[in-house]
Amino acid sequence: MAAAGERGCEHYQRGCLLRAPCCGKLYACRLCHDGAEEHRLDRFRVAEVKCTRCRLLQKAQQRCEGCDNLFGEYYCGICHLFDSDKKQYHCPECGICRIGPKEDFFHCSKCNLCLSLSLRGKHKCIENVSRQDCPICLEDIHTSRVGAHVLPCGHLLHRTCYEDMLREGYRCPLCMHSALDMTRYWRQLDDEVAHTPMPTEYQNVMVEILCNDCNARSTVQFHVLGMKCKNCESYNTTQYGRCSLSLEEQ
Repeated sequence: MAAAGERGCEHYQRGCLLRAPCCGKLYACRLCHDGAEEHRLDRFRVAEVKCTRCRLLQKAQQRCEGCDNLFGEYYCGICHLFDSDKKQYHCPECGICRIGPKEDFFHCSKCNLCLSLSLRGKHKCIENVSRQDCPICLEDIHTSRVGAHVLPCGHLLHRTCYEDMLREGYRCPLCMHSALDMTRYWRQLDDEVAHTPMPTEYQNVMVEILCNDCNARSTVQFHVLGMKCKNCESYNTTQYGRCSLSLEEQ
């Protein structure tokens, strides 16, 4: 049995231990079980819990039938989740419990995920995107205890992974689309380009570029600091064609 305090573990505050239906061992939570065993605990199959106060093994329920110990301020009889009150709610479409409050979220049926109401009608949907692993840490997103961040392109990252990514770059690791509004930075780059003339031999070199933000193709003047898309004025571009001299130099 994994060590646990009377009020749970590092993951959850609760007054009971779960009896794993897979191996019969007692653990404070499924995460403690999965970290110690070579198999995963199916939360939906949990049928018995053991009170940490009176040690009575009993059916999964919110209060101990022996000493009336409250196992959790929140209890879900489907997920068998016991925890302190964090305004949790069970989402039937997600199939698991989410941290609320419920009235602040809606379930996007296409993305198959509960999202903040602020994103209703304002995010790009990708079919079942929540069932994909986070492209940064390669861990599950749908059942993660870490919240998901929706990028403008529609892809998902763990919120903490998104924050770490911004320390290194600004583009979605899957599609290279800008992960946040870069308009202000692009205008600063306009000034830097204008005040940084290229050497004479490069001043009339033209290159073909592909914009990662709008997918438009342009032929623009080469510059070492960046090449701006003619369609959306983003500098999130990549060179895809050969270099050539402008018509004036040919």
